[in-house]
Amino acid sequence: MDIWQVHDYAAALPEVSENFPFDEHTLVMRVMGKIFLLMNVQKEPASVNLKCEPERAVELRARYEAVLPGYHMNKRHWNTVMLGQDVRPELLRELIEHSYERVVAGLKKAERERIRAMREG
Repeated sequence: MDIWQVHDYAAALPEVSENFPFDEHTLVMRVMGKIFLLMNVQKEPASVNLKCEPERAVELRARYEAVLPGYHMNKRHWNTVMLGQDVRPELLRELIEHSYERVVAGLKKAERERIRAMREG
């Protein structure tokens, strides 16, 4: 997947918004106002920062060369995934979903239920 395929996949998830709050290159994607994905749209090689369950984050870093501790993020909860390397598109989509779900899990009950209903309906 390239950076724009990642963007399109993440943008299609319910209640996602995006902006450039830090600079004109760092795109931030949020669910209900909470960040679940960051990417630099001009940097090469392309990469994406994704939230991850801590134990799984460590496992992914050990298994994949392209998965690194989150750049400028809490290294326990975030990974940076280098695109175009050893992470298959299927896994990358799953990691985007995982990041999204980690953030959704921390939302208020009403917000979680609204998103669940949107995903099921």
